[in-house]
Amino acid sequence: MSVAIYDLAVIGGGINGCGIARDAAGRGLSVYLCEAGDLAGATSSASTKLIHGGLRYLEHYAFRLVHEALSEREVLLRAAPHIIHPVRFVLPHHAGLRPSWFLRLGLFVYDHLGGRKLLPPTKTLSLAADPAGRPLQDQYRTAFEYSDCTVDDSRLVVLNAVDARVRGASIETRTRCFDAQREGGLWRISVESVETGERRTIMARALVNAAGPWVADVLQHVVHANARANVRLVKGSHIVVRKLFDGDRAYVFQNRDRRIVFAIPYHRDFTLIGTTDEDFHGDPSEVHMDDAEVAYLTATISDYFRVSAIDVPIVWAYSGVRPLYDDGASQAQEATRDYVLELDAPAGAAPLLSVFGGKITTFRRLSEQALDWLGRHMKVGKRWTADATLPGGHFPVDGAADVVRALRAAYPFVPEMMAMRLVDAYGTRAPIILTGARSLADLGRVFGADLTEAEVAWLMREEWAITAEDVLWRRSKLGLRFTAAQAEALDAWMADARLALTAPAA
Repeated sequence: MSVAIYDLAVIGGGINGCGIARDAAGRGLSVYLCEAGDLAGATSSASTKLIHGGLRYLEHYAFRLVHEALSEREVLLRAAPHIIHPVRFVLPHHAGLRPSWFLRLGLFVYDHLGGRKLLPPTKTLSLAADPAGRPLQDQYRTAFEYSDCTVDDSRLVVLNAVDARVRGASIETRTRCFDAQREGGLWRISVESVETGERRTIMARALVNAAGPWVADVLQHVVHANARANVRLVKGSHIVVRKLFDGDRAYVFQNRDRRIVFAIPYHRDFTLIGTTDEDFHGDPSEVHMDDAEVAYLTATISDYFRVSAIDVPIVWAYSGVRPLYDDGASQAQEATRDYVLELDAPAGAAPLLSVFGGKITTFRRLSEQALDWLGRHMKVGKRWTADATLPGGHFPVDGAADVVRALRAAYPFVPEMMAMRLVDAYGTRAPIILTGARSLADLGRVFGADLTEAEVAWLMREEWAITAEDVLWRRSKLGLRFTAAQAEALDAWMADARLALTAPAA
């Protein structure tokens, strides 16, 4: 039996792994990517859902990181206007914490460091006169408003994987790499199906370790490297509650420990609150939010809003482990969010590139640099992603309403809210899901909210969805609107659908 040989193999289906796979496939390389779980199944779906420069990183003099992140905001906004949206953030001045002159200076730098063209600049608000002040307590009289973007983080990962596959990459989820060894100028890579246990081998001219929180484990137990991995695992947790305020602006609150907490409008009816920063020790797959983190977030929010968040029911809580590069910072919130690439390429041997740290905002630049580094040891094509759109993003930054109108004109039976959700998720690809339908009934069973059989089948076929969790929390956030019984019914239907697809022909 012949063994497939690829130019590049990637371990890890998070944002960095999928971004590298997409970039490499677009440069003409044959690419294989394996992910032990679901795409974006760990850190990449547990972010604060922001494409931002990282205002607070300026305090740590991380000017290169902030500059790169700020310049990427508008690159990514143009590439994926369906899942990335500009938002104005309101930062109230808090007496006794950072002085107003300091905030003004930081925001001035923030406005001018990244070549902002599409997003409006910072301005000062009188909270007594501006509607942004209505949800806030009376002692907050002045605020600063600036621009950043929100993102559906897990869909960003999936769209990179989709684009990589369109360009020829082989993407395998629920597939674990358990051994990789250099052999004759290549990597011999052993993988197994997490579901069936079936094992097989592929070969690759280069290997990328983009395993996120497991990057050190891969180095130690899979590639058997002797080098110490400088990884600092930091847990970040978030809660989602019923919306605490009206309007489409988000809030940034300072805490006395010098950390900040965001309160962001989320999926129309909710508020996303986060994040925490705590060193983490243990298995990243078992990370969960604890009571102290809930208390920290709700107490911070309650110090600012008129409505207390302390007793508000939590609709969803999630935690993730950030695999930061260990720069020796004394506190978790001070550890660098910059990425570090380490290339191991002995003379005559196949190269190994390991990825440490990074932010969702800078994944594209990280991917570019990764391919440039590998290009020292193998032939790769030119950079191309700066001007390329992601699947479904082929419309202007301010053109989502036109896409919704076109969708409803072609399929007038689709309710407006459903059309908006489909465009927010799939952009110009949304009509593919509706192809051939003349009524809602033609889309099949409705599992809950407005999720139809046609959409789920499409996600299983085109976006590697296997379980209800994949659909409800990573391909969408409809889990916010599903009951436990509805989720169980969806899981059962998907299991039956998979069996039907894999059953031998009669």
